[in-house]
Amino acid sequence: MITNKKKQGRTRAQESSSAIERMYITMRHLFNRGFYKPMGVSGETLREALLLLRPEIYGSIGEEKAELEGLLYVVDRLPQGIEECTFINLTSDEGYGNSHFKAIIPPKRRRNCYRIDDEQMNIEITRGRSEIYDILTHLTFLFVESHKISKRVIIDEDGSTVRDWQKLENAVLSTKKLTQKEREIAITHTANILGRTFNELTEAYPKFATEDQPERLLHIVYWLGKLAIEETINNSKRTITFSPVLRERLGHHIHGEIWADTIKAELHKNGLLERPIHIISANMHSVMNSLFAKGALKGADAKKDIFQTYEALSDSKNSVLRNKVEKSALQNGMIQINDTSGTNIDIQIFDTAKIDFSKTEFKYLEEVKEKKAVIFVMDYAFGEQAYETLDELLKPIHVDDKAIHLDVKSISIMGKAGILEGGKGDVMIPTAHIFEGTADNYPFKNELSKNDLLDCGVSVFEGTMVTVLGTSLQNKEILKFFKKSTWNVIGLEMEGAHYQKAIQAASRVRGSINEDVKVRYAYYASDNPLETGGTLASGGLGTSGVKPTYVITKKILEQIFNS
Repeated sequence: MITNKKKQGRTRAQESSSAIERMYITMRHLFNRGFYKPMGVSGETLREALLLLRPEIYGSIGEEKAELEGLLYVVDRLPQGIEECTFINLTSDEGYGNSHFKAIIPPKRRRNCYRIDDEQMNIEITRGRSEIYDILTHLTFLFVESHKISKRVIIDEDGSTVRDWQKLENAVLSTKKLTQKEREIAITHTANILGRTFNELTEAYPKFATEDQPERLLHIVYWLGKLAIEETINNSKRTITFSPVLRERLGHHIHGEIWADTIKAELHKNGLLERPIHIISANMHSVMNSLFAKGALKGADAKKDIFQTYEALSDSKNSVLRNKVEKSALQNGMIQINDTSGTNIDIQIFDTAKIDFSKTEFKYLEEVKEKKAVIFVMDYAFGEQAYETLDELLKPIHVDDKAIHLDVKSISIMGKAGILEGGKGDVMIPTAHIFEGTADNYPFKNELSKNDLLDCGVSVFEGTMVTVLGTSLQNKEILKFFKKSTWNVIGLEMEGAHYQKAIQAASRVRGSINEDVKVRYAYYASDNPLETGGTLASGGLGTSGVKPTYVITKKILEQIFNS
């Protein structure tokens, strides 16, 4: 007799999964409502769910002490000055770019934001729901941290504050440039307020600093605390609103359609519409450098190991080298389309009929011009935006009242992802994508396999990958469940299931492209969220991302040229 004893009560992974689901349902409800107060009753579910989740990226959010790495991660993705604003308005592209307002673009997220006045910040949403979820999650973290500060500095109900707060206020409001001594005194008081050591704050200080705001960490802590104190004492709550135009437009592929139409018009203009097309979702340098670096760089630069050359090209300081390669590419068949649709997805189109392959690392034997590949590279999409853009791109184009179907031979997706076994810079080859929070799964035949990359000097893992609703919502318990369960998950990312949904719809349901379109997916690890100190908040990949990026790019291009 077989018995199946089930544990009573819910595991931490199940609680976390429910918390993520609750957050998403709540965020959609608040969006439909049009506004909410994050630290009021309407924001309570979001706060409680985030504190129950305690995602790895937000570190010590559930503890009394302030979280510094998580704070840096968040402020890098939100507009400078948002900590001073009591009104945050999420809008569509509503014409602010044509006004006197200066666009503020966060360093780690390409989105246009506008400071309307002392109290209000507008954030333009052009990438769909995933972008809204991302912003609301970060803002919830920010406001939870702000109330930690207010709890530590308010002495009584009248709003009297501790001496540390008064000293911080004097330092922030001072019009003079701080001396080293004054800065260290201010750091001492701030460390007390945050429940952190002087050493921890001294180490974090330069990471927050900008050229025009060297004391930015003090500034952020002061304004977060100041607005939280006003919420506590005067009940003047911060408010997040969603503009009526944003609520009306969301989900209608408005930006994706404009983006796709621009690209198809460019293909038509250059006589490339009816040529075989290979789509690659990747960054804006690896395909260009793989095809043109060898031929464009002479002398000492050309004698380096090819990966050293790629490392040099990935450094923004080497603008002369980069410009040489880009100039060579533009002279030999590359068309660059900088995005104006609002998707923030730039495009490169490579006409292989114009490339001299003797100056490249590749052999391409096709001699008939009409059969020569057109390689179409699109920058990374963001979450659900992957479906919107690819779905629109794969639709036929109408020329002179005739529908022309694109001859899409292959679609390759290269991206960054979190790895659950291994470390930064390792490579993951998925065999299927699962959509988090559902049993929706997208198995596919991946033209890339582990064997293709075995001798490339990087560790390679093969298995299932989870397309998560947001990387900033994952905690160790959920990730351990993914890894240990029979789903056999090797990593997590945000776009795979959305891309595959668009590919399957176009090839198997709508008949927009060939049913036998070849599909390639490969990811390189930007972080290991199961490792302490290995999350995205611990810093970027640096040069460790160069080798896997180019190894994957090379394999994709070899398969295109030899297919």
